[in-house]
Amino acid sequence: MKILLGFFCVLWISAATHAAGAAEPKPNVLFLAVDDMNDWIGCLAGTSPGDGPRAITPNLDKLAARGVCFTNAHTAGVFCAPSRAAIFSGQFASTTGCYETANYFVNRPEIESLQTSFAKAGYTTLGTGKLYHHPVGAIDQRGWTEFFLRTRAQRENGWALDSWSEGTPFPKPFPASVYNEGQQITGGLFLEWAGLPNDREEEMADTMRVNWAVEQLSKQHDEPFFLACGIYAPHYPHYCPQKYFDLYDPDKIELPKYKADDLTDLPPKIERSKTNRLKIRQKLEDLDALDDAIHGYLACISYADAMMGRVLDALEASPYADNTIVVLWSDHGYHLGEKHWGKHTLWERTSNVPFIWAGPGVAQGARTDVTVSLIDMYPTFVEMCDLPKPHQKLEGTSIAKTLKDPSKAKDRNVLLPYMKPGEFAVINRNWRYIRYGNDGEELYDVQADPHEWDNLAMHLEHAQRMKQMRGSAPKAFADPEPRFNARKDLVIEGESYRWELGAGNYTPPPKYLPYTKPPVGERVRPKPTPQ
Repeated sequence: MKILLGFFCVLWISAATHAAGAAEPKPNVLFLAVDDMNDWIGCLAGTSPGDGPRAITPNLDKLAARGVCFTNAHTAGVFCAPSRAAIFSGQFASTTGCYETANYFVNRPEIESLQTSFAKAGYTTLGTGKLYHHPVGAIDQRGWTEFFLRTRAQRENGWALDSWSEGTPFPKPFPASVYNEGQQITGGLFLEWAGLPNDREEEMADTMRVNWAVEQLSKQHDEPFFLACGIYAPHYPHYCPQKYFDLYDPDKIELPKYKADDLTDLPPKIERSKTNRLKIRQKLEDLDALDDAIHGYLACISYADAMMGRVLDALEASPYADNTIVVLWSDHGYHLGEKHWGKHTLWERTSNVPFIWAGPGVAQGARTDVTVSLIDMYPTFVEMCDLPKPHQKLEGTSIAKTLKDPSKAKDRNVLLPYMKPGEFAVINRNWRYIRYGNDGEELYDVQADPHEWDNLAMHLEHAQRMKQMRGSAPKAFADPEPRFNARKDLVIEGESYRWELGAGNYTPPPKYLPYTKPPVGERVRPKPTPQ
């Protein structure tokens, strides 16, 4: 009898061991980020508002065809720093105070970043490029197995991305655009565009980062990996190889639709600030360069598409193709003269972003207009990759079930904080409600008015709707996180750094701007918002 019991015990242990060994391995994750890319990409054609320019993006379109493409996805912050802080912390600026800063990890070290959760789950974590904001000291160094930077100097100078520096190609003449011709460049190469020699593509910073990501996919990985690759394109400057400009016929580029009196129904303070910003479009029209500026933006979207295509092709050719979740996102959109020039708004062209998923657990060839937010990525990965829940409360919603079957998804309100406490938008499939603290409100019926030309906030019949949408916003907003001064507060320690008020030892390196001719001074023009 003892022998039989022993025999059955061995069988049971063997069966249990076999079952455990046969368990599905954790999926890898390929996390692809682009910068300032709005919803003009090919696979979003026909979405609201479905007119205006259309970029040539065969690689993003191919990814969308094998996964889920969200047509109503929205950023979690209105420019680079707060958007990326929200994505990696899983919390909105209304909780962290990061309305205008990326550095959630300095005064709130209890916040576990996305890559930290992957590391705790046994993942190899590999990162490169613009995942966080690009200035010195903005990359959360915690939790990375390896974070690739192009040069040792970058690592010794606070990990600034420094995408346009000595060693990367610049156009000749410089400045290249008629907007900046002969002038001193300020504001981070704002409104610069030009084609570069095609044979210098491999010298571009984004190309180097992409090539590194491709290399990681060719390696043997014994543990699941989280591979994050962010590129600067299509952020200004709009420099990219000439072949991407050549994809477009300049005479056939369709301009966005504009409405001459569009801003007159805004709250007075907002009308003044946005009217001032629209002087950029007027200046470009005066220079007969509006279509040229848009051409540069489209070309850089196509360059970004080509770079993402390199990584996607490498994945497809790798042993990891069938067990890797892919997500591609843009940190926010970009206005090119419709209501505004740039980002930093609560309107559709800033908030609506490319957001594409593919891989195990994701439906194929689906497009859905259910409302989602980039902040939903963190909780979705917790569910799909069996990550430990972080210390902080995640404020997004897992979209794992939506990815599996988008047809069953229910719409919801999503939050978009602005740049001060009490300022925000609440967005769903049909409506966008905007509140500027005590400075006024906006309401748009986005189905009937996709360009957001008719502010309905003063119409009494919408008072109850506005109250309901306002009620889904936070009841309290965190105070803004203090801004740090790199010279005074950034402490460089070998190839790492930390922030400490008043203890800074950082000395900025000279800015590299290869002027063809000495600039003659600053032309009078709208002052650009910080990039």
